[in-house]
Amino acid sequence: MNDPHLQAQVLIEALPYMQRFQGCTMVIKYGGNAMTEDRLKEQFAHDVTLMKQVGMNPVIVHGGGPQIGAMLARLGVPTHFVDGMRVTDAATMEVVEMVLGGLVNKEIVHGINRAGGRAVGLTGKDGRLLRARRLQRPGPDGASMDLGQVGEVAAVDPRIIATLDQADFIPVVAPIGVGDGGESYNINADLVAGALAATLGAEKLILMTNVAGVLDGQGRLRSRLDAGEVAALIADDSISGGMLPKIQCCLDAVAGGVRAAHIIDGRVPHALLLEVFTDAGVGTLIRDGDA
Repeated sequence: MNDPHLQAQVLIEALPYMQRFQGCTMVIKYGGNAMTEDRLKEQFAHDVTLMKQVGMNPVIVHGGGPQIGAMLARLGVPTHFVDGMRVTDAATMEVVEMVLGGLVNKEIVHGINRAGGRAVGLTGKDGRLLRARRLQRPGPDGASMDLGQVGEVAAVDPRIIATLDQADFIPVVAPIGVGDGGESYNINADLVAGALAATLGAEKLILMTNVAGVLDGQGRLRSRLDAGEVAALIADDSISGGMLPKIQCCLDAVAGGVRAAHIIDGRVPHALLLEVFTDAGVGTLIRDGDA
């Protein structure tokens, strides 16, 4: 976007959205190609910085599964998955904390700071932001599966996020929770983003993915859905597999008071700004039936 006239036109069209969302919290789950391709990483950093500069309060929650897998392989630590979830023993948890809380988190922070923003990296252990409990999943025989230090969010203490927002910092959260005994838990980043959005009373929850959004049975993008329409798409198997937990995360956030949840295509340049500052957006918007 090097044409100054085009830049001016884009800003004029975005102005009503800037005014409408000023002071609003936007929780963004950052992952997929947007988190691994250099060009998209740079654009994301600039987009988040712009959101903060025009008066919004972006809160970033990031994943890092591929980076964790690569480090485990490099260190010779075996990896096992059950129903798509990484079994996290003590040795694996050490690597998860090192990669998520260190390497990945600080790379995102550095990118935003280099783009002109002021980012601060956290894990859920900082200020006991994310209190966690061990995730219980039933196995095929009905007994609980042992996934090790895989957790779910038990409670959120938002005070550290509020403090950073008020001081004009951009929080960047790694999805590591803390148990009652101080133990660490590896938590799904989508679930962390949804829980944070509900607790913070966010205007929007935005999940960045590697797909166009929610597709119907004919493969067409559904740009807007309510809870009833989502249920119908699940019933006819249009929504299945890895999209199911993302959809449930969005539904839970909306039921918890978030005004809108979005599943967007992070492969699209400046997808975040297009979703927030345009009517059409670049993915699927989910609201409850009364919105």
